[in-house]
Amino acid sequence: MSSLRMPQGHRSPFQTGASVLDVEIQQERSAALGAAGRRIEKALAALREFDAMGGDLADRPPILKEAATAVWYYFIQREACGIRDQRPAIEHYAIPREVLMRLGAS
Repeated sequence: MSSLRMPQGHRSPFQTGASVLDVEIQQERSAALGAAGRRIEKALAALREFDAMGGDLADRPPILKEAATAVWYYFIQREACGIRDQRPAIEHYAIPREVLMRLGAS
């Protein structure tokens, strides 16, 4: 007598509330990670623009703080998605050492 198996490669027609919720949670995590990435891009662009224009140094700390905060939030969101290694993100966004130092990294 052969055993009965569900077809492979097809979604199960029997979705539980938990499986539907898991999909929605993953979608929310992905959306939040994307938003955090856009925040990093904006904050780092503002910092680079400020440095390129040679603005008043008294105006720089809040811009640097926003960049560090954006990176910190992004790293937290990556960890919530199960991504533990931050080095690829540091390289991708070219996060300056000065920003990382504000997070306690070196």
